[in-house]
Amino acid sequence: QVQLVESGGGLVQPGGSLRLSCVVSGFTFSRYTMSWYRQAPGKERELVATITSAGGSTNYADADSVKGRLSISRDNAKNTVYLQMSSLKPEDTAVYYCNARLPFTKPGSGSWGQGTQVTVSS
Repeated sequence: QVQLVESGGGLVQPGGSLRLSCVVSGFTFSRYTMSWYRQAPGKERELVATITSAGGSTNYADADSVKGRLSISRDNAKNTVYLQMSSLKPEDTAVYYCNARLPFTKPGSGSWGQGTQVTVSS
């Protein structure tokens, strides 16, 4: 049974940091491209960042808005993908989801976690 379980969300003040984790089970994690998406209230789900199966390449969907603040990484030995977030802004408030898909498949396909809420507020 494929499972993706996110954790690490919470309430943080502007300028603060969080590290989100997504632990995967039920398939060979190292074969999959992993992504983080987020969905803010009243908005569509959007891609945040992607990391290839071997971890050799990362891509950020909106480089200008996240540059230097968000960083995706993975530990294939732990079946875990991370999203390190710093200098958080209120506009980063959203439910964050991890996604797993095979390489060269359509972004947004594959399996999803249940999401973890991140709220940036003073």
